[in-house]
Amino acid sequence: MPFYRSVVLPRLIHSAMRQDHLVPYRHRLVATASGTVLEVGIGSGLNLPHYPAATSRIIGLDPAPKLLARARHLASSAARPVDFVEGSAEAIPLDSASVDTVVTSWTLCSVSDVAAALAEMQRVLRPGGALVFVEHGRAPDARVVGWQNRLTPVWKRIAGGCHLNRPIDTLVESAGFVIERLDTGYAEGPRPMAFMYEGRAVRRG
Repeated sequence: MPFYRSVVLPRLIHSAMRQDHLVPYRHRLVATASGTVLEVGIGSGLNLPHYPAATSRIIGLDPAPKLLARARHLASSAARPVDFVEGSAEAIPLDSASVDTVVTSWTLCSVSDVAAALAEMQRVLRPGGALVFVEHGRAPDARVVGWQNRLTPVWKRIAGGCHLNRPIDTLVESAGFVIERLDTGYAEGPRPMAFMYEGRAVRRG
């Protein structure tokens, strides 16, 4: 186990989350974002260069001050206003029906209370507003799911609370969103970490 945790798992993380490999996902993710955008879990701001001209304002939410500081540096050359808010997805400090698009990228896997977070995203979206997401989660193959279930207890401790086995589409629909588009499939990398969900869902009502 010490060798696995100190050598094998860090290599798996590096392989699964290489930034050059994720750039196309980031670009597709924000391509349809428009109006006032809330990015939940903005982290260090790696999605910022990919936002289209149709976005008039970006609000970046994250609980980590150090990551927000890095995102502010990237935002200094952004073509549109970017505001940053320190806070959690489970209690978004914004008014109800105040944003047009919510964006998440590899965020729902690590939120402590994912149902509460999705309910908050519903609340802050205007009627007809959209949640666009790219997430990794539960695979369709029983053998891979078995590995996801076995690895998740350890993975959560070394990867910031990340769950490998969350069924992203089911969670989004259970929160009351209507999924308009969903693409799934394995990205490059170890299969327990690499089953991706790319989608767009709209708020009901």
